[in-house]
Amino acid sequence: MSLLRPDRYVASIDLIDLDELAAQGVRCILFDRDNTVVPRDAMEAPPEVSAWLDRARAMGLRCIMVSNNWYRDRVRRSAGELGVEGIHTAMKPLPFNIRRACARLGVPPEQAVLVGDQLFTDILGGNLAGVRTILVRPQCELDVVPMRYLRSLERRIIGDTPFEGEGAPSEGDDRP
Repeated sequence: MSLLRPDRYVASIDLIDLDELAAQGVRCILFDRDNTVVPRDAMEAPPEVSAWLDRARAMGLRCIMVSNNWYRDRVRRSAGELGVEGIHTAMKPLPFNIRRACARLGVPPEQAVLVGDQLFTDILGGNLAGVRTILVRPQCELDVVPMRYLRSLERRIIGDTPFEGEGAPSEGDDRP
């Protein structure tokens, strides 16, 4: 297994099938903040993301935000709005805070999944920590300067990999 290869590619976090995760033995969802649940050009998560997390918690899945964002108040505010705990300045891809998040929720890494939008932080960190990983498309194009360079490298690695939830228009769809 390549450390830069996620277990799945899904267009957005709210398209991840929670029943399927539970059936696979996942008990804990760790997720990134910026551009995974909160678009970088916004201050709060879209309603569909909030609803998805509400459903995850209702199913008994433990959820925690693990963010590299060093603005503690932003991470705390977002985590609070979503009804979860949050870890800021996680220093992904280092696996320590990912493992710490699992331990905080009482779930072994093999029963956890990390969902994020970045190959070199979220996916690499999750794979190093021994959790399953799901790569989602960034919610918006806006990125901090260092990430613009890494995004170009990501595109070279990912290539034309199809993301679940994207694809050809369905039958009867009028889109070109």
